Amino acid sequence: MRYHPLSEADRSAMLATIGVPSVDALYADAPPETLLKTPLDLPNGKSELDVERFFARLAARNLPASRAPFFVGAGAYKHHIPASVDHLIQRSEFLTSYTPYQPEISQGTLQYLFEFQTQVALLTGMEVANASMYDGSTATAEAVLMAHRLTKRRKALLSGGLHPHYAEVVRTVSRLAEDDVETMAPDVRAVEDLAAQIDDTLSCVVVQTPDVFGNLRDLTEIAQACHRHGALLIAVFTEVVSLGLLKSPGAMGADIVVGEGQSIGNALNFGGPYVGLFATRHEFLRQTPGRLAGESVDADGRRSYVLTLSTREQHIRRDKATSNICTNSGLCALAFTIHLTLLGETGLTRLARVNHANAALLAEMLADVPQVELLNESFFNEFTLRVTGDAAALVENMAARGVLAGVPVSRLLPGAGLDDLLIVASTEVNTNEDRDAFVAALKESL
Repeated sequence: MRYHPLSEADRSAMLATIGVPSVDALYADAPPETLLKTPLDLPNGKSELDVERFFARLAARNLPASRAPFFVGAGAYKHHIPASVDHLIQRSEFLTSYTPYQPEISQGTLQYLFEFQTQVALLTGMEVANASMYDGSTATAEAVLMAHRLTKRRKALLSGGLHPHYAEVVRTVSRLAEDDVETMAPDVRAVEDLAAQIDDTLSCVVVQTPDVFGNLRDLTEIAQACHRHGALLIAVFTEVVSLGLLKSPGAMGADIVVGEGQSIGNALNFGGPYVGLFATRHEFLRQTPGRLAGESVDADGRRSYVLTLSTREQHIRRDKATSNICTNSGLCALAFTIHLTLLGETGLTRLARVNHANAALLAEMLADVPQVELLNESFFNEFTLRVTGDAAALVENMAARGVLAGVPVSRLLPGAGLDDLLIVASTEVNTNEDRDAFVAALKESL
């Protein structure tokens, strides 16, 4: 039995009411190349049991991250998450606290959001941070919109080392807002001269470090060039653990720092939900998107927490809004805060050192493999290899040998002529046996 909730007459009445001539007109803002030209070739409906069996067979073809040496990164990283994190986020004062618009019954939520902001500000070297964003890519787009509001300019320059997914989100949001975006060519070796591209028309320059290819970048000169021309520097990261070892973006002159917090407290989880981090300077506080939790006192003088500047992150007037998305990732932010609290400053620094040491050891082992070239002069826990042949095919061959080798650049930048590049990440979860398996599978697959 087929289920049709609306008749053609129902659809026609609904379209007439909102003044749209057709269903297709509802998608007028979507780029034509993203729309299907014909319906999907899907099989006829099946029973629930048949569907479960089909997807079980399909899932069995996967090589799960937990069952193989894992060297995949490029924005989503496998780290050890202590069991205590999952236990503590289920405590009722945090998990079931009411939405923080009513502080008298949501002190648990407001307290951890306040602590989360403090941690993010310290990590990034900035003065203030918000109570999380949706994820790193949308936080980057929000940062660009914020820079436009602050500078009264409408053009952004994106580094060639910015994660392509982040760049695509910025371009999508900017296109709909009719803002200009200039994207530099893919910069595998971090040799682009961004400072020379900065002029008085730019509102911001967006640079990632470590970049998508793993290169470490000194942002100091870029920040100085931005400020000479009245532009803002937006510093991006996808691997938050790197901030436990590297010089903070704030210390290098960044005006807005955004990134992905998944590595701390949040497992891979099929790509989400993740947690976007957003920090900036105090002078830009009122243009910061999202929630801001602050510390206050109640009627009896006891310490308490409230949302500050705005009681909600939604806005009635679009032209006055400081957020394009109006959502955050509260539970993921809680997991982040608990994990980072358990680590402490000393633990985070040690974790970062172990990550770098593991990646450096793997890179040294790969130096002896013929037909492989390490392209990075410096890196944290991720680097790029040039291999003989197609990197995507190499990944498949290594997966067949029980090793998840990394992310082929062609998957992130199809058609860019970088099909022989492979991005490899190594975190604290990798053992000597994992590294030996990687090298052995690589040699057999080349």
